[in-house]
Amino acid sequence: MKIRNIRDVDQFLKVVESCKGSVELVTGEGDRLNLKSKLCQYISLASIFSNSEKIPNLEIIALEPEDRDKLLRFMENG
Repeated sequence: MKIRNIRDVDQFLKVVESCKGSVELVTGEGDRLNLKSKLCQYISLASIFSNSEKIPNLEIIALEPEDRDKLLRFMENG
């Protein structure tokens, strides 16, 4: 699923941490970053979301259906 409508990064990361399975961020270059890793969170998301003008074309992959639903609900509700 494409990243969209994320205004509160801290709350987004809490949702990611509450997921049971793996949650990965896929960059435009095809790199996969484990969003449950604190190091990946700080390195990737800090720079991505610090530019409020435009979020790059990124995708999130959650392997568990319940995790996908949880992430979609968060992005739909902001």
